[in-house]
Amino acid sequence: MLLKLREHRAVLLACVIIALFLLPLYALGENAHIRMHDNLDSNITWYKVLRESGQLFGAIDATIPQVITGLPRNAFGTEFSLLVWLHMLFPSMIAYAISQTIVRFVAFFGMYYLLQDHIIPQRETSWISVGAALAFSLTPFWPSGMLSTLGHPLALWAFLHIRRHTASWKHWLVILLLPLYSSFVLGFFFFLAAMGVLWLVDVLRTRRINPVFAASIVTMTALYLLIDYRLVYSLLFPQGPTSRNEFVSSILPFWKTIRLVGKNFAIGHTHVLTVHTYVLLPLQLFTLVILVFQRKKDMLKRSFLGWFALNICLSVWYAFWFYVGWQPLKERFAFLNTFNFARFHFLRPLVLYVLFALSLAFLWQLGKRWRSLVKLAVIAQCLILFYCNEEWYYRRVHAPSFKEFYAVSLFENISDYIGKPKQNYRVATIGLHPAIAQYNGFYTLDTYNNFYPLSYKRQFRKIIAAELKKNKRLKRYFDHWGGRCYLFSAELGKWYDYRKTSKKKIRHLQLNTAAFSSLGGRYIFSAVPIQNAASNHLRFKRSFEHPEALWRIYLYEVETQGE
Repeated sequence: MLLKLREHRAVLLACVIIALFLLPLYALGENAHIRMHDNLDSNITWYKVLRESGQLFGAIDATIPQVITGLPRNAFGTEFSLLVWLHMLFPSMIAYAISQTIVRFVAFFGMYYLLQDHIIPQRETSWISVGAALAFSLTPFWPSGMLSTLGHPLALWAFLHIRRHTASWKHWLVILLLPLYSSFVLGFFFFLAAMGVLWLVDVLRTRRINPVFAASIVTMTALYLLIDYRLVYSLLFPQGPTSRNEFVSSILPFWKTIRLVGKNFAIGHTHVLTVHTYVLLPLQLFTLVILVFQRKKDMLKRSFLGWFALNICLSVWYAFWFYVGWQPLKERFAFLNTFNFARFHFLRPLVLYVLFALSLAFLWQLGKRWRSLVKLAVIAQCLILFYCNEEWYYRRVHAPSFKEFYAVSLFENISDYIGKPKQNYRVATIGLHPAIAQYNGFYTLDTYNNFYPLSYKRQFRKIIAAELKKNKRLKRYFDHWGGRCYLFSAELGKWYDYRKTSKKKIRHLQLNTAAFSSLGGRYIFSAVPIQNAASNHLRFKRSFEHPEALWRIYLYEVETQGE
């Protein structure tokens, strides 16, 4: 009874800590600082554009006219995602805060139940499960991924109960509900593939099919395919080649691939930041050394070594997906280019924090003198993760707040100055993300999206062809990927954060403004002055500033024929 009371207190304390971690999002609102990469510069804008387009339930072949000359509706994903509905029902920042809250609490309880029921079920070390689960829930996950990675422990908890025939309605409910708040392609395809491998291993080892476990995997997979029917349709009935058909991802020679293995193993990846380098990795390597030299073979040792081997395999798979040897096969089979199979490493947050818990449990068993180290490791990892809190981290590196980034008042002034309905002209930006203009309702020729028609990529390329020719890095970036369909300048490079304090100027811009005009382009919003605007047939109108915005926008109008 006393152990159970202590466990409940530990869970309650963990919930309070998570609430404190989330507090800045609610206290600061739009003045909060949140992730920019693959968040402010893209996903958050996408949800707002979709909401204002009226195409939430648009037809399979519908387009969103605000982006490029009509971005396929399917590029914005399914309408059956609860995250999309949060952004339909609430302002962007409130929706973001609610989503963060859902994910972090589900991540905590999912990992806690997994560890307690399947990994380290001993009641006397239940606080280790709480501590490891708390640390897992505070990791800086990819926001628009929802529970695509941080939901893996909860899903594994449910699947392992089904596999052992100890499942109740709660476990099946998890299987049915998780697809509504996660993504198949951003995490659960790889998780379900792993479950399929586990089922197959069981069959080969026991000679029993376990049809209920197989049915649970098939059920969850089918739900994802139904929910993401737009993706399924686009794969089965493609409307034409997209920008993804020109992806060239396998470019690394052998030794650079090996180096990437080490980098991923020791540091991780931006979309699944596990922050494991300083505490988890040394602790796990230390535990590995002791276990290797320990003759005793028990369940804890076998479990640790199995998870550790899986961790290494995931990093090796991730790095070798970009090995140049793959490229001939990718060119032959387009699906290998359009679907990112490297993302099996998205399983690593689950793997690393299970290893964290196993390391703690093993060291705890070694005796009293090791238990202080165990407690210190949990505290240290949680403190590091608090240090990585979005508000503290992005404020510390002087990133813009939500309000400063989107600069709504500044762009209202620009719209008022132009004085025309926004749907009657199209714009593009230089030196800042086009998502900012899109968020403020402007119709943009430039964009950042997962895919768009290949024909448009080639039309847009004509505008920036001379600039790409000057800079091989930009040329590779656009031609081999092209997700950022931007007005690139060789002088600015891949930098989109030129603030009103910047002294940077563009002196030798070469844009094909005739190609720009042919797509409907009329205005260019530049974050820096263009010294040779006239030679590009651009007429400077005026500059705009606002106290709440970090940007100074230089407005240029394309001179039409005869002007």
